[in-house]
Amino acid sequence: MSEFPKMMMKLRIERGMSQRQAAAELGISQALLSHYENGLREPRLDFLIRACDYYGVPADYMLGRQFDGGEDLVRIAERLRELSAEADRLVERRK
Repeated sequence: MSEFPKMMMKLRIERGMSQRQAAAELGISQALLSHYENGLREPRLDFLIRACDYYGVPADYMLGRQFDGGEDLVRIAERLRELSAEADRLVERRK
């Protein structure tokens, strides 16, 4: 079985999101997201790319083809997003 369903659910839950919220932000129905997360349907390539971009992870990670340090890369990417958001807030306060 593909690792994709597990990774989709893991990433959504780690971010504290409901299926409804994640599905809306990914531009799909909640039912389709549920099918992906339960392994009932496999995504097309365009959705895989969109999900990777949305969660900020490489496709290899999303597909369970993680190399050593993959978890570290995900944490680094998340931290970079946090720092970028903080920088944006600081710039806005200075205006």
